[in-house]
Amino acid sequence: MKPLKVSLIQQSCSDDQSETFAKTGSMVRQAAAGGAKLVVLQELHNGTYFCQTEATEQFDRAEPIPGPATERLGALAKELGIVLVTSLFERRAPGLYHNTAVVFEQDGAIAGIYRKMHIPDDPGFYEKFYFTPGDLGFTPIRTSVGTLGLLVCWDQWYPEAARLMALAGAELLIYPTAIGWDPADTPEEQQRQQDAWVAVQRGHAVANGLPVLAANRVGFEASPDPHASGISFWGTSFIAGPQGELLAKGSSDKEEVITLELDLAHSETVRRIWPFLRDRRIDAYGDLTRRFRD
Repeated sequence: MKPLKVSLIQQSCSDDQSETFAKTGSMVRQAAAGGAKLVVLQELHNGTYFCQTEATEQFDRAEPIPGPATERLGALAKELGIVLVTSLFERRAPGLYHNTAVVFEQDGAIAGIYRKMHIPDDPGFYEKFYFTPGDLGFTPIRTSVGTLGLLVCWDQWYPEAARLMALAGAELLIYPTAIGWDPADTPEEQQRQQDAWVAVQRGHAVANGLPVLAANRVGFEASPDPHASGISFWGTSFIAGPQGELLAKGSSDKEEVITLELDLAHSETVRRIWPFLRDRRIDAYGDLTRRFRD
């Protein structure tokens, strides 16, 4: 298996879609010029993170798949000959919307989609108002550069999601993300949150013997609610190896293209010395399908 050069795009966004897409395109071209064959965009990269409040007019942002956004992104993937991982607000039907990741092949065709399964509902992250939980399950997407275990943001806190992708043959775990701090939190609390975010995903890499790619947005976005603090998206996009080792990491405050050459064959070496899949007690895990063991 040949090494694979991958890039994560960490950027800020505005609601000028043409401006935002131009910036995205420029950064993706920079990644491709550096040899990347797999490029990963952050969650909901076409504009600002609109889930800070609940407002029905925000549904106007959604698009069908395929649709105008997929046409532009597919053309970009084809132009550069890359596999491109994107994240869109999908209008599936009137009143039915998903947070959907779309993967484009090197020829610009849609290789597959993943609809976000775990949907948060917290102050500043009111996603349950906008997104119906995914119904496609945890199914990896096969591409010319490998089999991608694609998950989205809140999914990254759930070891079950990573495990099911690994059991279905994923060669990489990929997390487009939009996560940040409440500026009102203390610096100590902000650091604890960021450290936990990195640690849990490195744990998925270790437990499954797979590389993890997490692409997060960066920059402050004010809330439409004048009484809310807004969100400081903390960037820190990173790539971890199959033993959880940090191979590349972005800053917490800058737009960046993070590029690295990955040795995908190393995963099998790691799994041979740490055979976690072999030793799973699948006969004893039935209660995992229960909400709680009362």
